Amino acid sequence: MPKTPNMLILMADQLTGTLFPDGPATSVHAPNLWRLAERSARFANCYTPSPLCVPARAAFMSGQLPSRSRVYDNAAEFPASVPTYAHYLRRAGYYTALSGKMHFVGPDQLHGFETRLTTDIYPADFGWTPDYRKPGERIDWWYHNMGSVTGAGVAEITNQLEFDDEVAFNGEAELLRLARGNDPRPWCLTVSFTHPHDPYVARRRYWDLYERCDILEPRVTARGFDEQDPHSQRLLLANDYASFEITDDNVRDARRAYLANVSYVDEKIGALLDTLQRTGQSNDTVVLFCADHGDMLGERGLWFKMSFFEGSARVPLMIAGPGIDPGLREAPVSALDVPATLAELAGVDTTEFSSWSDGESLRPLLEGGERENGVRMEYAAEGSYAPLVSIRKGRYKFNFCELDPPQLFDLEADPDELDNLADDSAHAAIAAGFLHQVRSDWDMARFDAEVRDSQARRWVVYDALCQGRQTPWDFEPSHRSHDRFMRNHMDLNVVEDRARFPRQGG
Repeated sequence: MPKTPNMLILMADQLTGTLFPDGPATSVHAPNLWRLAERSARFANCYTPSPLCVPARAAFMSGQLPSRSRVYDNAAEFPASVPTYAHYLRRAGYYTALSGKMHFVGPDQLHGFETRLTTDIYPADFGWTPDYRKPGERIDWWYHNMGSVTGAGVAEITNQLEFDDEVAFNGEAELLRLARGNDPRPWCLTVSFTHPHDPYVARRRYWDLYERCDILEPRVTARGFDEQDPHSQRLLLANDYASFEITDDNVRDARRAYLANVSYVDEKIGALLDTLQRTGQSNDTVVLFCADHGDMLGERGLWFKMSFFEGSARVPLMIAGPGIDPGLREAPVSALDVPATLAELAGVDTTEFSSWSDGESLRPLLEGGERENGVRMEYAAEGSYAPLVSIRKGRYKFNFCELDPPQLFDLEADPDELDNLADDSAHAAIAAGFLHQVRSDWDMARFDAEVRDSQARRWVVYDALCQGRQTPWDFEPSHRSHDRFMRNHMDLNVVEDRARFPRQGG
């Protein structure tokens, strides 16, 4: 592998890893991701650090769990003092750029990126702060609700389609700009889409791909409210389930639109990879494909994310590039591992920041090694009344919250997580070992207190900043039109030569 390969990070939003057992499932129309999978190291058991957008993305970029970074929910500030993979690579001489969603909250809207090519799709302020002081309160104007399911269907343009069309256009344009070679630095470009995130609405030509799809029905039928575990009950209440009648047709339409939007993202990714190939940059570029968290898609009657069940917690991860052997890796890994992995692939010494990272490099697995450490997850946002934590290690997953009975699942014997073994005498030693690890890794009382303190402070700040003149934190991209195309402070000959690829005679 070259010492300084380029990096292309491709990110989907709310894409469940259950559709990627070894590359895309055969029922998913994703030819470009199939081709990428053929040349990738494919991680069948990669987990989100937190099954919600902002904490998942902050953890993906920093390698820190929410309890360390304090990015607990979708309105928690990502501190400017926390290094990200963009910082590590930029410090090592890389040009770093972002096109699309990363949902940074707070006044720092770059977090190591030298350039952002688009604005974000969601707000950057503290307005989406949950409040543990009011358990059960539903904040209707921004909480999920089941209208995303009952409203599923076809549209040619939506808020999200408009955003992702722009993300893809700017990503391709940036790859073409980089190909011109006017900047000698290696580069890291992150292109991050908001699909297939709900609402479940898709363009007709992608919708039509799934007319006879065999996975429009959930594997696990919906359970009654009283049959759900306590956290799932809280999520149903937070999602206002009682106000909507979800029919079988609604479920099929929502899943169909979701799959259609996977195909939409696949087409956008295909165009990016084609641009990389056409400009001769493919052989020198590491390509990493991932998602922030998954989607329950109606399994057991649950939708969206915010849960440690596999549909919500498992995400796809594929890495391709020079010197990386394709093939399936089944050891549990985490999106927390991405920063250290990218740094090592770029030749950056990771010793300095290993002490403040909760992840570890995947390079040993890329090179055929083994891994025995488990992976950890946390959740402390809407639909919870206290923090929840989870450990996936070997064949088992253990979920814990001080408010609820623990859950232990054998994912090899019970991939749908239907049989809670936490109170099974035959698994008592395993459950006790996991509980010991929870008590060793987390101070749950402190975690809870810090979340509550953060929420209370942010409510004060948000209320104050809504008064009088408001200064938004939302990112405003600058296109610097006075320095683009041809202007009279430029030499036309130079402009035309620098903008051409390949150059005349090249």
